[in-house]
Amino acid sequence: MMRALMLALGIVLMSGHVMAQTGPFERLKAIQGDPAALKAAVEAGKKAAFFCVNCHGDDGISKIPEVPTLSGQNSAYLLEQIRKFGSGERKDQFMQGLIKVLKDEERVQIASYYASIAVPPSPADAALVPRGKELFTKLCVRCHGDQAYGNELFPRLAGQHVTYLKKSIARYRDGTGIRNNQLMSIATSSLKNEDITAIANYLTQLP
Repeated sequence: MMRALMLALGIVLMSGHVMAQTGPFERLKAIQGDPAALKAAVEAGKKAAFFCVNCHGDDGISKIPEVPTLSGQNSAYLLEQIRKFGSGERKDQFMQGLIKVLKDEERVQIASYYASIAVPPSPADAALVPRGKELFTKLCVRCHGDQAYGNELFPRLAGQHVTYLKKSIARYRDGTGIRNNQLMSIATSSLKNEDITAIANYLTQLP
């Protein structure tokens, strides 16, 4: 009897050790393969993300032109950005302070929640869309994808605000942003302001 109890206790302890060793990215991958767990994570994520609404809008769809929409992003990409803000690799005093208080499970839940929401397209200058599509296809598709949905490494651009897109692209081109990326610097180096505006208008109207 005692031996059986010790064995059971060992199994419990081992299970706890394994759970402790499971990082947020492994946890995210696990729940993505379990519909019930994913649904629960999304529901919990909506509650955990209450403090994001003021800047990023209800359901992560930003109402502020300079602030990015989080909804529709790849969950692994979002989780990595959360990690970077928490570690200080990405600099923003407000974001860093908020994210540092989140537990790993809450980070996974928030990423899952925002990834689950469809992003509506925004109005665009129709006259600029063809030129924007041409430039995007030439310069951006390789990383951001045909529909600009991004992936675990690169952000979704489809449906973002024109103002946010123009500002971000120009910062990479001019090297004035906090974040630097050699591939982005190369891709944007030849763009004129009117080119950036065209790309932004093309991207914002994508569903």
